[in-house]
Amino acid sequence: MGVPIVRPRVAEVVFRLYDRPLHPELFDVVATKTVVRAGHRLTVRLTRTGHTLGWTDGRAHLEEVIAAADQELPDAGRRLAHRFDARRRGRYEGAGVAYQMESQVEVLAPEPFVHLHAELVADGERKGLVYHCQRGNRVGLSPLGVVIVEALPRCLSVTAFHTFPDEFAVLKTQSLIEYQ
Repeated sequence: MGVPIVRPRVAEVVFRLYDRPLHPELFDVVATKTVVRAGHRLTVRLTRTGHTLGWTDGRAHLEEVIAAADQELPDAGRRLAHRFDARRRGRYEGAGVAYQMESQVEVLAPEPFVHLHAELVADGERKGLVYHCQRGNRVGLSPLGVVIVEALPRCLSVTAFHTFPDEFAVLKTQSLIEYQ
C-alpha cells in the first residue's frame, strides 16, 4: 500500500526557477515524462507536493520547481522565486533560451471545484501526465497533479494544475520556453 499524501496548504507551496539542474533525489517523484524535440529535452516530474520541469539543450538548463516551502532547496542558480499568494508573472533569459511564466491560485465553490477536478482528470489522462495523490481516507477527492506539454515551433508550452480539495483551490502555472 502506498504512503498517504498530505498535501501542504496552498500558502505553504513555493515556486522556484533555477538556471541549473537539480538532482531528482531532492524530490519524491511519482510520475515522469520526457519530451525530446530538435536536440532539446524537457523532463516533467510530478511530485507529491507539485512538480519539476527540467529543460536543456546541452548548453543551457532551466529547472522549474513547485514544492513545499519547508523543503530544502539550494540558493545557487535560483533566478525566480515566489509564494502562491497572488497572480504572478516572471521572465528569465539565458544563453539561447527565454523563459516566461504565470501562476495563479483560484478558490472555487465546492460544486464547480468538483466539476473542474473531473475535467482535469480527463484532460490529464488524454493529453498529459496525471497523478492522483492518495488520501489517508476514502472520503472526498484526492489531490491531483496534471501537467500538459505542447510542442510548438521553437518553443514548449507547459500548463500545470495542482488541486487542493481541502481548500477547494486549484494552483495553475503556465510556462513558455522559447529556444533558438
